[in-house]
Amino acid sequence: MPIRARWRKRPGRVTARALALAALLGAAVPGCGAPAAPGAAAPTPGAAHTRGVAAAAPRAGGGNTEDELRAAVRRLVAGGGAPGAAALARDGAGTRFASAGFADLRTGRRIHKSDRFRAGSVTKTFVATVVLQLAGERRLALDDTVDTYLPGLVRGHGNDGRKITLRQLLTHTSGLFDFAADQRVARRLSGPPPGSGLTPRRLVRTAVAHRPWFAPGAGWRYSNTNYVLLGLVVERVTGRPYATETERRVLGPLALRGTSFPGTRATLPAPHGRAYTVHPGSPRTGSPRGPRPADLRDVTGLRDVTDLDPSAAGAAGEAVSTLDDLARFYGTLLRGGLLPPAALRRMRDTTASDGRYGMGLFPVRLSCGVTLWGHNGRINGSYVQVVATPGGRRVLAYRLNSDAGPAPSAERRLLTAEFCRG
Repeated sequence: MPIRARWRKRPGRVTARALALAALLGAAVPGCGAPAAPGAAAPTPGAAHTRGVAAAAPRAGGGNTEDELRAAVRRLVAGGGAPGAAALARDGAGTRFASAGFADLRTGRRIHKSDRFRAGSVTKTFVATVVLQLAGERRLALDDTVDTYLPGLVRGHGNDGRKITLRQLLTHTSGLFDFAADQRVARRLSGPPPGSGLTPRRLVRTAVAHRPWFAPGAGWRYSNTNYVLLGLVVERVTGRPYATETERRVLGPLALRGTSFPGTRATLPAPHGRAYTVHPGSPRTGSPRGPRPADLRDVTGLRDVTDLDPSAAGAAGEAVSTLDDLARFYGTLLRGGLLPPAALRRMRDTTASDGRYGMGLFPVRLSCGVTLWGHNGRINGSYVQVVATPGGRRVLAYRLNSDAGPAPSAERRLLTAEFCRG
């Protein structure tokens, strides 16, 4: 799929329904950039808040002060279609948290540090970590074929699981069609209840009803089908669902108590705000009790999509988490706390994708020459990105409570302010 200025992936040329589905299943890809000067957000009384430990002065290698982080988060709200945004930064000096706008337009509730939200394709980093752990234990090999574990599942219309390796699934070089672009799946997900009956195997069968984009290993294209298959491989190897295995190997050891894989559960665990999608023609979601940011006064197309069955996303994007949990996970991962050095090098090896994607991680290259590693996720009502320095010493996680995503210029300014100051 096309990449905008090496910053993040944009949907391909698909129908409006398929675009809605792409939002549900999370689109993510590497890069940095997209200039365009944004207008500064006008301060709104009570619109931004901070908690945690803030540095008193700029630190070597970057780092926002408390006030700068607050201003950067305000710009995320001002520049996009989301009612609210939040960011959490972790480094040796402590944790800083800031939020702006509203978590709930009906009540005026703010976004809290402990709020749960849908993390979309960030799920892929968890899955890749588990697969690489299993490879390190010699319970599977990255050059094994899909057919070794799921015989006959990937077959037909030019697709052949006997020729696709686990390595190609991890790096999105399999060529498999992304089921998120299938119009029939999009119709199922846009109807009530979203995602009903769309099991992982059914989604794979939908994908292989389309011809592949290219022969295995002959190109690169982001496809949610790859990680749904990896989730099935984990289940076949361990005898446990990928979610259970990830909880055992990652969530439990790191005490990530705010992270879960909800399956068919449509409600978010408490505490949480609301999640919104831009839906032209829908009625206004309501006015908050209290001041409302000026940039949202004319927004009439926001629809509340907080309750959502994410099971169709599965291992490609069903996770629910918190900013603090995600910052701890990526920091620990990149510091070597979950994988040995050789496996981490494989995770960050982007040779197969021409520099765009490793294995559940992608590089974000900033204009100051710094390269960060992380992943983003988009699912109905939510956008999140987590990035860290290569050794995991500094981590930034930020989110919006809309799938519209941030303006690239506001995202760029947040990242360069946090990581490019010397």
